[in-house]
Amino acid sequence: MKPIVAVIGRPNVGKSTFFNRVTRTRDALVENVPGVTRDRIYGDARWNDVEFTLVDTGGFTEVEDDLNPQIKFQVEQAMQDADVIVVMLDGKAGISPFDSDIIQLLRSMLKPVLFAVNKIDGLEQENNLYDFYSIGVEDLHPISSEHGYGINDFLDRLVDKLSGILAGQTSVESEESIKVAVVGRPNVGKSSLINRILGEKRLLVSDIPGTTRDAVDSLFKADDTLYRLIDTAGIRRKGKVRKKLEKFSVIKALKSLDRCDVALIVLDAHAGITEQDINIAGYAYERGCGCIFLLNKWDLVEKDSRTVKRYQEQLRLDSKFLQFAPVLTISALTGQRIRKVFKLVDAVYGQYGTRVGTGSLNKIFEGAILKNEPSLYRGKRLKFYYATQVSTKPPTFVCFVNYPAAVHFSYRRYLINQIRGGTGLDNTPLRLIFRQRKGRPKGARKGS
Repeated sequence: MKPIVAVIGRPNVGKSTFFNRVTRTRDALVENVPGVTRDRIYGDARWNDVEFTLVDTGGFTEVEDDLNPQIKFQVEQAMQDADVIVVMLDGKAGISPFDSDIIQLLRSMLKPVLFAVNKIDGLEQENNLYDFYSIGVEDLHPISSEHGYGINDFLDRLVDKLSGILAGQTSVESEESIKVAVVGRPNVGKSSLINRILGEKRLLVSDIPGTTRDAVDSLFKADDTLYRLIDTAGIRRKGKVRKKLEKFSVIKALKSLDRCDVALIVLDAHAGITEQDINIAGYAYERGCGCIFLLNKWDLVEKDSRTVKRYQEQLRLDSKFLQFAPVLTISALTGQRIRKVFKLVDAVYGQYGTRVGTGSLNKIFEGAILKNEPSLYRGKRLKFYYATQVSTKPPTFVCFVNYPAAVHFSYRRYLINQIRGGTGLDNTPLRLIFRQRKGRPKGARKGS
């Protein structure tokens, strides 16, 4: 599971610039105006082979305005969810009363904290650090988010702390189980589904605190198979504050998705499929989870002979990246088709952990390329040397070619579909990676 790092600080200290540099994105809005970031923004990052989720937050201030309570709530929530907190200070502007307020708030957190003094562009400016020692901070890290000064050393220190946290995490996997996360918007019937599953089976083994803070995993057994049901905090749909501020509560759900095998994506069929439902499905897809769509509240839907097909077609149209995900109509309230949920989980999980032999895989590739050759690349033919599976959960394949970057996404999709057809892996995500083959092909002579 990826640890969470929250970046906090007063407005305009450079949190978003730091976020963009570390995640190598431009996802955080950067503007030289205090208070630009007004919600949590998250992104995946990697340093020294340690992966983590970085959270950018709104500027922390005690100034009273209509938006500030919402911003402060998001900051505090991000701190609660984080495994490590990074406090960003402004090396040019110096100490602010808000910096002392933040430090006072952190004293009750009992979490690892790193202090970064931003806007320090070189060794000669590190004298600006001395004023910050007066607020009771001893270990200060001078950095420049904009120019990169000190960033590498700071990230080394950060991942040292993260590695210690990961090494110290106590495993709750005392018995082999299929890990199932239940995700969805609020009021789609997520809790009702969990209660129905546990109440109907009446085979609850125990409640074990999970590695996700404030979450409880439920272990239960059905038909001699042990499942670990991972509750999620729920992913809020877009809510507007002053018609502009959009709120997402995704961090805990992402933690749950990081450690699950199969995600049950619960939708309210009566209310209809929404954009946020598809966003949530995207989170699961990005993390390589097996996925099942559950159209809940089916008992409230007015139906005819084509109703199920219409819902399925809309899902396929809206979530083209999840064409492989099964769709099941259920009612958590009445128990309709609840027993079928875990039959689907078993089927998806079986494919999710499948390994395909190298010989069989290369026969599929040979047939696919013979049937539909790829386009030329700068007048040269793309050569696919061989393919092999490198991992499961999800099944991941590497294909060695002469020009990896030249493989068009449509041809990648074609090859994945050929793998599905040749292996029967039609209900699991598949990953296909193209790599440059090193050295000359076997049999090639020097000068040929």
